[in-house]
Amino acid sequence: MSEQKRRPEDGQQEFADAAWSVPSYLLSGMAIWGGLGWLLAKWTGQAWITPIGLVIGVALAIYLVYVKYGRHSA
Repeated sequence: MSEQKRRPEDGQQEFADAAWSVPSYLLSGMAIWGGLGWLLAKWTGQAWITPIGLVIGVALAIYLVYVKYGRHSA
């Protein structure tokens, strides 16, 4: 059986994908969960819910980045 040869460009492409994915995860987490927190805050009249939604969004985004890029395959 033949083995696939890895080209040097492949590593650069993977790095570029990660470089765009990480900020995208962080921004979308903040936008989605912060937006849900903002809507819930408007609905209930409790302004403290919005920052809680933002913090939850950032925490979940960091977790997703860790799961996708932080683990090293053995």
